[in-house]
Parts: sequence; structure tokens; C-alpha cells
Amino acid sequence: MLWPSLIRSLFRRPLSEPAPSPAEATVTALAERLEAAAQVRLGRSLAIRHVDSGSCNGCELEVNALSGVVYDLERFGLRFVASPRHADVLLVTGPACHNMAEAMQRAFLCTPDPKWVVAVGDCALDGGVFRDSYAVAGGVDRVLPVDLVIPGCPPSPAMLLEGLLSLLAVQEEAGEDEVPGN
Repeated sequence: MLWPSLIRSLFRRPLSEPAPSPAEATVTALAERLEAAAQVRLGRSLAIRHVDSGSCNGCELEVNALSGVVYDLERFGLRFVASPRHADVLLVTGPACHNMAEAMQRAFLCTPDPKWVVAVGDCALDGGVFRDSYAVAGGVDRVLPVDLVIPGCPPSPAMLLEGLLSLLAVQEEAGEDEVPGN
């Protein structure tokens, strides 16, 4: 019974839908606006440190797509950095797990001012599907001062770009030189 199914699946093409292609003009416009806002606010490009606080990796796939060939943030000077000491933004995905709380706080303390915390996805907002777990404290705001929440399960890369742009625009309008949330 298993063998016929296995043989059929070996000779058949995979059943999957092609990924939707985002409009190139939209991606380019979002990235250019984000870069311009970062230049005004920071005087240089925006450095992002991604912190996974215990997610299912759905949001990580979308965050990684920002560095892929379609969105390619490096061409606009936006980049992901490996250390929070070099970051302007902590991009946190997943719920605030008890075992990651100290690591998130240390990453926040290592990030130089001005800094922002962006909670990405429904899990980072309120714990999402992990909300009632014994290992989860809730949303990221239980551990860090969150400046922006980008909802979705998972949010698309275009939504991530739009969220980062709105964060910079609001901070620029407010003219805040202090660390948000402090």
C-alpha cells in the first residue's frame, strides 16, 4: 500500500503553488523611502539585529526574504548585523519565552542609542498560538519596551519594510533624541 504511493510521488512533480511575485516598483519605492528616512534620522544606513525569542520560524522566513534576491535590502544600504552593538533596530520575532528573557534584555542593553524595538508577528504581539504555554511570558512588551508592532502570522516582507519606514517617519516627526520607551 505504501509502495505504490511512494513510486507515484517519485515520478510526479511536487504539488505547490508558485510564490506570488511582489511588484518591483512597490519594493523599490518602500526601500528607497526607508533608506531616505534612515539617512535623515541616523546619518547613515539602518542596521538591524534580528532576535528570535522562541518562534515557530514563520516570521524568520519572511525576515530572511528581505535579504534575498527579490527585496535585496543591501542594495539600498539597509543591512542585518550580527551583533546588537552595531544595531539601530532590534527586530524581535516570537513570543517572550521565559528562557530568552535575559538574552533579549542583554541584547537591548548592548544596542547603542538611538535604538528601537520592533515586535514582528502575532506571537511577538501577545504570545500568539503559544500564549497559554507554561514557557511563554506573553508578548515581547513584557520584557522590552516595544516601539512598533508589525502584526501578521507571518507578516510579508513588504509589510516589514512598511513598518520600518513608519517607525522612522514617526521618530523623525517627533524629533526624539532619547531612547523610546525610557
